[in-house]
Amino acid sequence: MEKAVFYHAGCPVCVSAEQDILKIIDRSRYDLEIVHLGQDQARISEAEKVGVESVPALWLGQNVLHINFGASLTDVKNG
Repeated sequence: MEKAVFYHAGCPVCVSAEQDILKIIDRSRYDLEIVHLGQDQARISEAEKVGVESVPALWLGQNVLHINFGASLTDVKNG
């Protein structure tokens, strides 16, 4: 099973995207983890290392899918 991580910051854009991701990700194929960076700021550096520039974003293996623009990681860090 492949790992997938959905990073978000809790904003309305992020919450809406999270609901959509939960509906469309094939949970038999992907081990999906939801990470709220506003609540778990220790994970921001992890998100940066995999290429996340803004949230909401979905990391799938080697790819980061920036779904919509809710906030930059800089905004989340300073927020």
